[in-house]
Amino acid sequence: MKFLLILLAFVGSFAASAQTTAPPALNATLDGYEYPYPVRYLPLRLEGQAMRMAYMDVPATARANGRTVVLLHGKNFFGAYWRETVKALTAAGFRVVVPDQIGFGKSDKPDIHYSFHQLARNTKHILDTLGVQKAIIVGHSMGGMLATRFALMYPAATEKLVLENPIGLEDYRVSVPFQSVDQAYATERKSTEESIRKYHATYYPHGYPKAHDEWLLPLAAQTRHPDFLKVARANALTFEMIYQQPVSYEFSRVTVPTLLIIGQDDRTVVGKGLVKDQKLLATLGQYPELGRRTAAQIKGAKLVPLSGVGHIPHLEATPRFLKALLAFIR
Repeated sequence: MKFLLILLAFVGSFAASAQTTAPPALNATLDGYEYPYPVRYLPLRLEGQAMRMAYMDVPATARANGRTVVLLHGKNFFGAYWRETVKALTAAGFRVVVPDQIGFGKSDKPDIHYSFHQLARNTKHILDTLGVQKAIIVGHSMGGMLATRFALMYPAATEKLVLENPIGLEDYRVSVPFQSVDQAYATERKSTEESIRKYHATYYPHGYPKAHDEWLLPLAAQTRHPDFLKVARANALTFEMIYQQPVSYEFSRVTVPTLLIIGQDDRTVVGKGLVKDQKLLATLGQYPELGRRTAAQIKGAKLVPLSGVGHIPHLEATPRFLKALLAFIR
């Protein structure tokens, strides 16, 4: 019954809170765009550059259980899209920490070498700053690659690992042609609301929901700001990070309790537009098989397949996603 009350509460609030009006031009750190919870900043110095990493630290709204969940966003997103997940988790007694990784969202967009190891270290730095010794690490899409790296680097700090339609379940270097950072940057600089919308539509194989505009329009607004060159450069550099730093060979090394929540209709492939061989492309991004294979590689892993769902279960099938998540972490 408690499950149902939590799920009904956030479902009822979703439609009322969705923002579908295009914001004005937004700079590289989304200044002027309001997140659902207060944003704090962690000062960092990487490669000789001073920068700030944004994050939300949301306390439990019900009786606190003393446990913390960290939510790691995907590449084409920012921390705010976890809003309904945060509501449900805090209502279940969890403290929730939601970082914007360096290069994303309200965090700075430096021109540096991006690596999952460094992003994991930055995330650990936030937890250390907050006095959190152990947390449940949840990662969606690119965040799944980062969550895996975090669990490998900091197993003692990882209570449980949850992977929601993670990318990187296959090594894209094997099938996706290489492109230089300069080539990727040139492509990113051409981004428009139309091109972003076309790409995001691929996350929803059964039709793009209007409600998703809430998470698309801020990204589109950045393309209209002079700062967009910084954003485009960071997008190109993080594409290279994903391409060059696979985690698919290391799942057998994961030692923490792990849950995979896999939308079965997802066919996401990083660099899909670069693959010209359609027969080869048809073999990639097969998430039902990728999910089964990955779960088999992680000792004791649990797999929850979600039929009829694409790349973002926590937005497309929120009640089913939350039911699986809460059952596992409780």
